[in-house]
Amino acid sequence: MKAALVGASDFNAGHFACENYGCVVAVDGGYAHLDAIGVAPDAVVGDFDSLGYVPAAPDVRRFPPEKDESDMELACQVAVEAGCDTLVLYGCLGRRLDHTIANLQVMTRLARTGLRAFAVGDEYAVAVLHGEPGHPASLAFSPIPAAALAQGAYGACLSAFAIGGAARGVWERGLKYALSDATVPDDVSLGLSNEFAEAAASVSVEDGDLVVTFPLPAWEYLA
Repeated sequence: MKAALVGASDFNAGHFACENYGCVVAVDGGYAHLDAIGVAPDAVVGDFDSLGYVPAAPDVRRFPPEKDESDMELACQVAVEAGCDTLVLYGCLGRRLDHTIANLQVMTRLARTGLRAFAVGDEYAVAVLHGEPGHPASLAFSPIPAAALAQGAYGACLSAFAIGGAARGVWERGLKYALSDATVPDDVSLGLSNEFAEAAASVSVEDGDLVVTFPLPAWEYLA
């Protein structure tokens, strides 16, 4: 089952409306985003410091502001407990860099437990891949026409960066620049700005974690 987690930052309501989710969780101020488009979430999670009030919803999980986990991390736990294995985070990129970094860390933890984790912004999307020896992780796209990527700040660019240590056995196929069984350290910019090339493309990692960013129009070509 695929879950949407909607946070308080910039919300791509158009993308959300085009997807089908078995579970929708509002994360604190994200409740206002959903309320504005007439969507009732399955659960509402947070300390409600950004929303400013506790909503009158059937399933509200209220937490104190003094806690170790972010509201988004707690909301992801709710989605996982509901049986979701693919989590798509909205309202989690931009505005505050510290929150963006925290959300990438949450996504990395999800990937390490075998779940698929994505984040969606206005112009781009993010995936985190976790590979282990004998169990590689990959992200694949069917061929994307150049015209589909001509608009937007990200153009045709796909980037992949190691996080939490070096990523080993990294492959990038069907892109402008090939990468074969490479070791990518987590302190270099090697993975910046590869490009889609109108061919079936994929990024994979055999050992370690990769943060992959790609233009949002490429979402509909995810294999």
